[in-house]
Amino acid sequence: MDFTQNKRIAQVNEQSLIIGVDVAKHKHVARAIDDRGRDLVKRLVFTNSYQGFLALIEWAKNLSEQHDRPNLLIGMEPTGHYWLNLAYYLKARDISVVVVNPMKVKRFKEMDDDSPTKNDTKDAKVIAQVMRDGRYHEPTLPEDVYAELREGMKLYDMIQEDIASIKAQMHNALDRYFPEFLTVFKDWTGKAAFHLLDKGYLPEDIRAASEETLLMEVKQAATRAVGIKRIQALKEVAENSVGLQVGLQMGRQEIRYLLDQYQALEERLIALEAQLKELVLHIPGSEEMMAIKGVSAITVAGFFAEVGDLSNYQDPRQIIKLAGLNLKLNQSGYFKGQTTITKRGRKRLRNLLYQVARPLSLHNDGFKQLHHYYRYRTTNPLSGKQSFIALSRKLIKIFFLIGTRNCTFSEEQMIRDIPMISDTPEAA
Repeated sequence: MDFTQNKRIAQVNEQSLIIGVDVAKHKHVARAIDDRGRDLVKRLVFTNSYQGFLALIEWAKNLSEQHDRPNLLIGMEPTGHYWLNLAYYLKARDISVVVVNPMKVKRFKEMDDDSPTKNDTKDAKVIAQVMRDGRYHEPTLPEDVYAELREGMKLYDMIQEDIASIKAQMHNALDRYFPEFLTVFKDWTGKAAFHLLDKGYLPEDIRAASEETLLMEVKQAATRAVGIKRIQALKEVAENSVGLQVGLQMGRQEIRYLLDQYQALEERLIALEAQLKELVLHIPGSEEMMAIKGVSAITVAGFFAEVGDLSNYQDPRQIIKLAGLNLKLNQSGYFKGQTTITKRGRKRLRNLLYQVARPLSLHNDGFKQLHHYYRYRTTNPLSGKQSFIALSRKLIKIFFLIGTRNCTFSEEQMIRDIPMISDTPEAA
């Protein structure tokens, strides 16, 4: 039985004033209904500003007094970022704020008028109607360290994307001016390769320089791992390079610019990682989570950035659903379709957990045994990707247990708690 659904339904009663808000960039539209779904007043259009928010609260309180409905419940779709300012503003004034899944609003849209027509006024009422049926959720609005982690992880992802973009642009430049470079240096971010590119060495410069000069140049950045054989190989590919011979002056500037950008982003990323690790250590259980072999500080920071305070959850299955890792089954009569995950939750959280599942299956003995069991059990063996999803779900349960009970993780205990694995010879 879904107790949380029953609780939400019970919150809507004859004392409830239900307000649905259709959020936009500049102006929002609000509609108010009672617990029977009846309109109480015409719509309110208010601006996305301090004055507009005050107008909404005054409007809602007047309706509350007029209809003797003291329990305000204001809901909206969590689309984009425009809803956040209003949600935080209402929360700071102890007004109940909930969110409604946009998919539910879309499917409920034709219930009243049998029309797929979409406009702000109609959407606001549809949101309120969905709320009346208890089909809403309390949003995770992080504060304090959780808010810092949320914003920090957003910045972390932005820097990672920018670094990936710089790398792609550098490969583009090398393909044009020195396509053979990466046959000698497998990674242009290495110290020796980075130094040569920063100094503007293109094929014509390498051909003109002696081996000794190039070796001395490289030794300024990397005293080891690069010797005369590598320099000879570099000169050989430079002799027969098919790189462009035009626009070289600006080509060197382009490469230096990309190198400067990459270096600055790498330094910013290292500093940010240190800040995130320091922040996450303020959360109970985080140090024990990071002690799990295969789990990094960034993984734990990303987890709390998306999930927030674990005390807001009664069961780890709520977090599994938040991540979109809950299972769905298509079944009708004798037909039984494939079981998959819903992917309806937070994509960033789902990707974070999936990415850490692979190193866990390789380097953590407990998760390695669990992965082997999922892959090769006699009944319903899983594919590699399916197993990583199952490991992600397991990690959520472990994080929840550690964070709520302040205990440590034991690989042996995890195996003993799974009878199907603990009884096998591999686990002995």
